[in-house]
Amino acid sequence: MDADLILHYLIRHVNLFRSILILASFEVNSLNSRDRFIKTMKFELPDRPPLFEDGIRGDVLQIWRTQGLGKKDKLDSLFSFDKREEIEPLLDPSPMPSHWPKTIAGLKNLCKRFDPDDPKRLPDDWECKVHEWKTRDYPLILRVHRGYFLTMGVHGWHRFTESIQLLVDDPHFIETWMNVYAEFSARLVFRILQEVEVDAALFSEPIGSNQGPLISPDMYEKYVLNSYQPILEVLKHFGVTTIIYRTYANTRGLLPSVIKAGFNCLWACECNPQAMSYREIRQVFGRNLRLIGGIDSDSLRQNQQDIQRAVMGVVPPLLEDGGFIPLADGRVREDVSFDNYIFYRKLLETVTSNPLRVDPEIS
Repeated sequence: MDADLILHYLIRHVNLFRSILILASFEVNSLNSRDRFIKTMKFELPDRPPLFEDGIRGDVLQIWRTQGLGKKDKLDSLFSFDKREEIEPLLDPSPMPSHWPKTIAGLKNLCKRFDPDDPKRLPDDWECKVHEWKTRDYPLILRVHRGYFLTMGVHGWHRFTESIQLLVDDPHFIETWMNVYAEFSARLVFRILQEVEVDAALFSEPIGSNQGPLISPDMYEKYVLNSYQPILEVLKHFGVTTIIYRTYANTRGLLPSVIKAGFNCLWACECNPQAMSYREIRQVFGRNLRLIGGIDSDSLRQNQQDIQRAVMGVVPPLLEDGGFIPLADGRVREDVSFDNYIFYRKLLETVTSNPLRVDPEIS
């Protein structure tokens, strides 16, 4: 066999050789959810990536029980789910103000509502949970920031307009408040991490529209990302290496600045799959960004061929490269049939759990 034929053979069977290495390195089903998460975030080769639950609400389950889901059936008995838990400290002002300030002078009263040492900032049954988490076998993720607009108190159109206008009329106010809030968050995160070892930190950033980011990349970097540095420093101090940027809609234009600031994992939700294509993002940013999600949730409302296209167009190539946890990119809503959900989850299990698979063709 000449050299060209040998090279051709190796290229055609690279997936097979990779699968054999996986089987040789790990016992089947020997890893727990936490192991899988940590190895995936390190671009190592677990038996499979973690398969997180999609967050199915009660109203959806009620509809599915009329479509074949048994009255006593639980989804975790039907599908392979890897548990995860998110610590959700109280990041809002306490008590909530009736009006949010627009001037530096008005910040004095607001600052009094952000005491990181307030016991109410921690979840209920905190001491009990801290004890339980010490022996957990699933990833624990700490929410550390709610993003620009929620930090500015945006809960309606009027405050949204103010928050946009202030970036132009009084950027000093924006910079001051974002820095004050970040210091509060950093102190709260420090308090939590003194008691709990977490596997990742999560910044939530609902700052995109279907067309793109709602503020310019330059403003976002100057007034938002720069303010996150005290929090990132605390995370680094405690050895938290996976920093998740969970965003919504189209924030593609912000990603270079996000990576530069220190984020290394993208979790894009409710987004246009063309605008936030995970395959293109991986091609551009490489292993600077781990990826969670990537499966178009709108496909679950369509037919099974569309679901297969959505899964197979993203999952196999990104699994090959590593650092990827496949998941629908949005909530599974009531217009998704139970049959479609079964098809989606079983296909996902097949693609991720059978290392010697032959990828099904998309017709």
